Formats: sequence, structure tokens, C-alpha cells
Amino acid sequence: MHRRTLLAAALCSTFAAAPAWSQQGTTRIVVPFAAGGPIDVTARVLAEQVRGSLGNVIVENRPGGGGNIGVDAVAKAAPDGLTLGIATTASHGINPWLFAKLPYDPAKDFAPITQMLRVPNVVVMNAETAQRLKIATLADLIAYAKANPGKLNYGSGGNGSAGHLAGEMLKAQAGIFAVHIPYNGGAPAQLALVSGQVDFNIDNLATAAPNIRAGKLKALAVTTAQRAAVMPDVPAVAETLPGFEIDTWWGLIAPAGTPREKVQQLNAAFVAALNSAEVKARFAALMAEPTPTTPEQFAAFMERERAKYERVVKLSGAKVD
Repeated sequence: MHRRTLLAAALCSTFAAAPAWSQQGTTRIVVPFAAGGPIDVTARVLAEQVRGSLGNVIVENRPGGGGNIGVDAVAKAAPDGLTLGIATTASHGINPWLFAKLPYDPAKDFAPITQMLRVPNVVVMNAETAQRLKIATLADLIAYAKANPGKLNYGSGGNGSAGHLAGEMLKAQAGIFAVHIPYNGGAPAQLALVSGQVDFNIDNLATAAPNIRAGKLKALAVTTAQRAAVMPDVPAVAETLPGFEIDTWWGLIAPAGTPREKVQQLNAAFVAALNSAEVKARFAALMAEPTPTTPEQFAAFMERERAKYERVVKLSGAKVD
């Protein structure tokens, strides 16, 4: 009897010490893009890392609508802390101004948990074009564009894409003109650059890195405020154009109304995962830098991003009805 009493007490103690939310069912992370991309890969890395504290965690892909379909599914889910989603530069920065109507309110329909990471974008030229035009730096590109107005062009993954908006921001701040050539996605745009059909792109560093290392593309500058740790020899655009900053980011959100205690518990679990050596190493392979934050910091960051992209989208003239 004494041994049974001690065992029962030990079991009660164990259950009491376990996080309460880990016993309430499976946690799902809704990724608003197709499987296999960087957002999906990083979500799965985190899902694996937090299973020790959150229990069973699965990733569900809900692609479509530039990320709007999956994000809207999160907005309309029960606020019980079991449905999470990924907020991205597109869904919470660009789309509110690009789309005539959104099915969700990016400011009111979500409870931010933590920013996950950022990936620098990079100004890249076709290497042969750069050599022929004697362009070795961003300053050289700007000088050539000013001396030869309209002779340069740049590609992007489509009207209103991150590459398009970054290109328009660069043109405005540098006081230059280059013809924008939209493609149906980032992969065709990069293929056009590598084959010499366009002169330069502003691409995601993770996507561009293999061709930079292979010598097919010339990296002129990264678009983060400071140089990227993964390519420290490449200067930042801000070193030539002070104040220029635009990059790709994503983070975790829950439906609005999720209890504050639940949000804090989720934040603690994911921040611990983002700070782990294993996650840092796996993200570094994707040219990504973990950026754990408090819920309040992530909310303020997204508000600043919306304000920035309101100006940039209007500047570009891009619209989706």
C-alpha cells in the first residue's frame, strides 16, 4: 500500500509539472504555402523541436491566394492555442495594400507569438553582364543607370512580389530608372537572370546563393540594414543608400482571442527552440537568421512593416483585384 501511495504521488507530481497545454490535443501549424519551400521547411524544423514541450505538433499546408487562404484559415480557427499559423512579409506587410480586399484583418484578427526568422534579399546581376558593363558594386550599377537611363532592366516573380517592390524602392531611393519585367514566380525570374534575359534582380539570398557561389550571378549588396552573417563580404545597400532596408521574414501567429497565458506559453516554447544550437545550424543552411521576439515586439514589428509597404506598394502602382 505504501509503495502504491508513493507511486500515485509521483505520477500526480509528474502530471502537475508537465505543461498544461501539451495535454489538450495536437497543435497544428498552418503554412500558407506549398510543401518544400523555405517557409514550410523552417516550420517543420520548429515543429520537431517543440514536441518535447508542446506534445504532438503537425504542419498543415494551405497554399493559395498569395498566402491569404492559409492565413485566413488561422484567423477563423478556434482561439484555443492549438491552431497556429505563419505570418509573412506578404500576408502581413504587402497584401493589405496589394489586394483590393482581404478576407482577414492583419492588425486585428491575430495574436502574434514570435517572429521566427529573416532572410536577406540580395541585389544580383548576371555575372557576364556585370563584367561587360564593368559593374562591380552597387554604386557602379547606380552610376551606369544614371548615365544610361532606361537601358537596364530587372526581373521579379510578378507584379507586387517582394522582388518587384524592392526594385521600385531601390529605384526611388537611388534616383534611377530600370524597366521592370515580371515573371510568373521567383524561379522563372532567376532563370531569366542567369540566362542573361534580364540585367539584375533583387532576390532572396537563400535562392540566389547557389548561383552566386557558382559564379553565374554577381552579388552587389544585401538589403538588410547590416551585412548578412552568412555572406559578410557582400556590403549592405544601406552602405550606399543610407536607411534602405527590406528583407523577407516570417513568424508565428494564433487567432485573435487566444488567452494571454497560452500565448506566453507558446512564445516560451518557440523562443527556446529558436535559440537552440540545432535550429540555428539548420536555419543557417537556408541563409536564415533566427529572430525570436516577445509577442509585443512581433506585433510592433508587423505594424512598422505594414506602414513601410503601404508606401512601397503605392509607389509601385501594383494592384490585385
